[in-house]
Amino acid sequence: MEGLQFPSRFVEGPITPEPAVATSLHRPHGEFSTASVSLLSSAAGSVEIWPDTLRATRLIWTHSTRTLLEHLLTFPGETWQQRWDASPLGRGEVDAQAVASRRTTGNSIMPGIRALYCLRAVRPTLLALRRNPPPNYDVTFIAAQDDPLLDTFAEQVRVHHFRHVHRRNALNELCMLLANQDVTLSDVTPASLLHFAHENRKARCVLQPGSRAANRFVGRGIWDVLHTMGHFPPSTPESLRAAMLRGPLRVDELVDQYEISNQAVRGLLIDYLTRRKADTDYSTLKGLARNLNYHFWKNIERINPDQKDLRIAPQDYAAWRQVITVKDDGKPRLGQDSIVIALRSFYYDLHTWAADEPERWAAWVAPCPIPPSELRGLGGRRRRINERSADRTRQRQPLLSSLVNYVETRYDRARLLLERADEAAEGDVFTHEGTEYRRIHTEADRKLLRHGDAVPTRVQETGSGQIIHIGTDEEGAFWDWAVVETLRHSGVRIEELCELTHLSIRQYQRANGEVIALLVIAPSKTDRERVIPMSAELFHVIASIVRRQTRTGRPIPVISRFDYHDKARSAPMPFLFQRQSGPTPMVFSPATIQVMLGRICGQLAEVQREFRGLKFTPHDFRRIFATELVNSGLPIHIGAALMGHLDIQTTRGYVAVFDEDVIRHYQTFLHDRRDIRPEGEYRDTTEQEWAEFEEHFDKRKVELGSCARPYGTPCQHEHACIRCPMLQINPKMVARLDELEEDLQVRRKRATAEQWLGEIDGIDLTLTFLRAERDEAHRLTRRSPVNLGLPHLRPPES
Repeated sequence: MEGLQFPSRFVEGPITPEPAVATSLHRPHGEFSTASVSLLSSAAGSVEIWPDTLRATRLIWTHSTRTLLEHLLTFPGETWQQRWDASPLGRGEVDAQAVASRRTTGNSIMPGIRALYCLRAVRPTLLALRRNPPPNYDVTFIAAQDDPLLDTFAEQVRVHHFRHVHRRNALNELCMLLANQDVTLSDVTPASLLHFAHENRKARCVLQPGSRAANRFVGRGIWDVLHTMGHFPPSTPESLRAAMLRGPLRVDELVDQYEISNQAVRGLLIDYLTRRKADTDYSTLKGLARNLNYHFWKNIERINPDQKDLRIAPQDYAAWRQVITVKDDGKPRLGQDSIVIALRSFYYDLHTWAADEPERWAAWVAPCPIPPSELRGLGGRRRRINERSADRTRQRQPLLSSLVNYVETRYDRARLLLERADEAAEGDVFTHEGTEYRRIHTEADRKLLRHGDAVPTRVQETGSGQIIHIGTDEEGAFWDWAVVETLRHSGVRIEELCELTHLSIRQYQRANGEVIALLVIAPSKTDRERVIPMSAELFHVIASIVRRQTRTGRPIPVISRFDYHDKARSAPMPFLFQRQSGPTPMVFSPATIQVMLGRICGQLAEVQREFRGLKFTPHDFRRIFATELVNSGLPIHIGAALMGHLDIQTTRGYVAVFDEDVIRHYQTFLHDRRDIRPEGEYRDTTEQEWAEFEEHFDKRKVELGSCARPYGTPCQHEHACIRCPMLQINPKMVARLDELEEDLQVRRKRATAEQWLGEIDGIDLTLTFLRAERDEAHRLTRRSPVNLGLPHLRPPES
């Protein structure tokens, strides 16, 4: 956008930003554009306009306004607006305090500036408003407007679910908008609020070049309240951010962004992509447009500016093929095959369509320039891609435990410190994990307390004096932990993680009363819904998220999520992965989660050299999940169902450490078994068979916990449960593990005395497994149970 020193996604959306148009000139206390200094300064301290203001305060306003007007008289103009615009103060070039030091005896001219704004004597620019923001502007401005709708807005802000700072910002920013655009609230439209947000951003970039704060938009609270009030049309997006994010481009816009010179070819590409649009999603269509327009035809025009049709000369094709081997930044391009395949499909689609509609497509039929030799070795290159993915998984799989331990330890430490700090009063000193802290309140916190607002929890290390916003630290640590745990225990895609809602949690009750928690994964890449059973750890994470979202006593906020691939907004849903961003709740975006994982790996790299130069992506967790499933003995077709793969070959590509012969023999076994079995066995299950299926899960319960072996498989470890990787320890049986260890130690002493070396080796191996199982059980018991506050079943009515 013009005026910004950085690229922005928020350039245009479904609503075109434009300032509001006043239906009438709003001057509730008269026209002051050419009023005398005496009249205007008297109005600035009028008791009729501000009856609730003390007389001494109004006298200060009168004096300050007179001083300001006398200063403006030194600039050319017939009206106060003209003089204001001619002054450096009105252009936002100087601070008001610098003018006050020359014009007054120490009194600020800010009350005078505020009075001119409130009386509509001058119309300020946003640069002037931002350079010299008037104190208590919202209170004085609203009192001077005599606008019932504005009073209603102020009341709605007070009852809205805002913190005090967001209430004050919403009121101040709306008053700035009304003064800047010289309108009343009834004239404010979504377009005018968007215009205000963009122009305000430009002004802040001028005043704070390079600052991250300048990159933020104002007006989000205004939009939320006006939308709730019904001030905007029903079709208006529910948030300012939603109104700024543009939806999908039209096909002609997808093509025109690459500036094709040949208009005939441009029309062909538009027609082709329009035809393909019917059978593909927007993300795929956008990629196809990039391949055909930018990577293919744009390069052909650079190579041969006189090219008129699709009949590409061999030397031009050879030059084009060399061009796409490298990216624009000079790095080698690994995805060349996708461009070549898209181009080949383009030519053969035209051949096929020309047979049915020759009048439309026959003129463009030309020999495909891609020789058959280009596709030779495609399978080998794809295997190289799978090998690189497998190698990436093998590098990260051993480091997963370190990553999990880090986020879990960090969250536990922050959570416990927050609990201790919340119990302490201001000034109290307490010790946590060997460090001494003091609970403190800053001046800003005390101001919030005076307004009855919630105060963030802060502590100070007594040794270093460092102030820690432990509430923010705990919030960040929780979401880092929740993201990592959900990804590694469910294997969901990043889009599926962001789309999880409160409605995704289901349950299945077996005949014996046992309840199995299920997680419904919404259709994403394969456009097919699936249901996965939740392990105890995954359910703990999901329950913790639900508990956090509902801790204030209100249900999970129902909001829309913007899909950055399809450029569309979802229906309002209670998304699990959402958090408060300023005055409005927002759903986590895939980019946000990528940044979170990158930050975690960066922190680990400082203490563990294996993480240097290495990062985890959400898909790495998915590949590790698939690898561990299959290598733990789960049939690969069951793994494919849990992963949401339509083809078992896709799951094979995800498995990094798995012998290919095993998969081939397993598939052969399934094929042969089905051939020799009678067709009658492939029928619906009977009630007896279903009872036997449920009985299998009952028989998996053992002394120390439960066995996770698949259905229909016997115990392969001769009931040596402690050594079995399928054993899932019940945390309540940790004491039993201690008893078993004592017994094993006694047996080992006897074996040592008798020189039973084979027995010693067996006992040592059993002790190793036992201690590993106990460590895992201890890790689970460190987590506090999550109380969801579920209601109890009511007794049946008599």
